Amino acid sequence: MTALAARFSDERIRSFAVDFVGYTENFIPSPRSPTPDGPYVQEVAKYVGTDHTDITLSAHDLMDPNVRAATLHARDLPLTLGNEDGSLYLLFRAIRQQSTVALSGEAADELFGGYRFFHDSAHVQADTFPWIEESDDIVRGSLDPGLVDKLDLPGYLDEQYRRALAEAPALTGPASADPHECRMREVCYLFLTRYLPTLLDRKDRMSMALGLEVRVPYCDHRLVEYVFGTPWAHKTFDGREKSLLRAATVDLLPQSVVQRAKSAYPIIQDVTYDRMLRTRFTALLNDRNAAVAPLLSVDRSRALLNATDNLRQIEHILTLADFLTDYNVSLTI
Repeated sequence: MTALAARFSDERIRSFAVDFVGYTENFIPSPRSPTPDGPYVQEVAKYVGTDHTDITLSAHDLMDPNVRAATLHARDLPLTLGNEDGSLYLLFRAIRQQSTVALSGEAADELFGGYRFFHDSAHVQADTFPWIEESDDIVRGSLDPGLVDKLDLPGYLDEQYRRALAEAPALTGPASADPHECRMREVCYLFLTRYLPTLLDRKDRMSMALGLEVRVPYCDHRLVEYVFGTPWAHKTFDGREKSLLRAATVDLLPQSVVQRAKSAYPIIQDVTYDRMLRTRFTALLNDRNAAVAPLLSVDRSRALLNATDNLRQIEHILTLADFLTDYNVSLTI
């Protein structure tokens, strides 16, 4: 998208990317993010010839109470993607200093099959939304058992899943005889209608809180309708994620980028952030007067402190606590 914008513009394109202090040098690969963005960002900026700016953030930037309050109120609900919310807000804040309108690549993964969930048989065949992780149970496990029973979250999740499946337009013709094509049609529909809207809502709220308009060309209804109707076998014709998009843009980008494996939006890997977050979470659990206390099982919540790869779960509870406090919510248990 950056390359196309540069090709059709009479002016030099400004590009922006989020980064973290020491991120590339100390990067730890994972299935979610096998490679850091930095080197590839620089290659694209040089190859395309953009006026590029890296927004480099620290743990202290992301833990700034003002930033966390701003993201909470931009969301206006106790929802969070953890430090991804803070970094996106700070990225948009920096962009807004130079521009009032920006383009974003949101929807490419949902449309062309970029996420790892599309390519993992266990997630594809799971009788629920493919992106639901086992780790989500940790959050439910930290809530008061009585509250969990009353809410019946698994029942609600299953109801929403069945409703979404019933909406999905079924395949017709010869393709309908292929079970995998039929299932991938459902999976693509679930991502476009249930997963993508949550990301678009987040992007709109974070950007408009700063007076920045972020447009999403991949959401053009003509493109969505066309690609959605494309067989899954074509979308993965070379055995990779986003095969069609790679092939269509092979002449626009450096080969290193064209061949790069999908890597998710970056999250901070600084142990300082981990420590600061867990310190705040410990203080919350020790505060019997905290607004969120009646909703939690303190003993179960403490298990999060000893678990690994659970920062997002801790962020969920901290955000709920901040929401109840900042919005002065009264609870009746």
